Amino acid sequence: MSNLLQLEKIEKAFSCPNKTGHLVILDNIAFVLNKGEAVAIQGKSGSGKSTFLSIAALLEPPTVGRVLYHGEPCEKLSDKALAKLRSNSMGFVFQNSYLLEDFSALENVAFPLLIKGEKKAVAMAKAKELLAEVGLDERFEHRPSELSGGERQRVAISRAMIARPEIIFADEPTGALDEESASLIEDLLLSVTKTHGQALLLVTHNPLFAARCDKTYRLENKKLREMEVL
Repeated sequence: MSNLLQLEKIEKAFSCPNKTGHLVILDNIAFVLNKGEAVAIQGKSGSGKSTFLSIAALLEPPTVGRVLYHGEPCEKLSDKALAKLRSNSMGFVFQNSYLLEDFSALENVAFPLLIKGEKKAVAMAKAKELLAEVGLDERFEHRPSELSGGERQRVAISRAMIARPEIIFADEPTGALDEESASLIEDLLLSVTKTHGQALLLVTHNPLFAARCDKTYRLENKKLREMEVL
């Protein structure tokens, strides 16, 4: 495996209003994500997991340290260049599906390609293929309000994958689902990313979900440590 994403000596601190000093969330974090690898990040609420994921996904900068993508440092990239990198190489799935309520499932999935200038017929064909892959071939024209929570997450996964990104970032993707729907989403995320050779970096409170990944890390006391595979 070759390094796809690398974090070096990452520190993240926030200033404290009306107080002196800073609140340190992450301290001297080192991390590597390889091509095609599925990695889970665990930790208590408030431990900095989502902050870590945001830094890894180039959504916010670290206070100290740097993020490298394919070995190239990203700290000097302009906002426009960072946005292009995320658009072309990264997909995102959150606890809330964040679907466009006035759009059908098909239109939601096709949307990332349409705003990049892809022909509508091509974008729709790719969206249909992905929705069929996640078992929603009979829900193309349904709007989010007509879908269950699990179905909405399947649409969100398809949307995240439509541009064939190298990395899928998932922040508690099953956190708002019942056990049956959560299990289905876990299966889909792991199988679909493997099928397409994509890396998966996810935050989850579910130890069973984490155990199915290639590696599991725990974020605790501002530090990140790899867990032993049992």
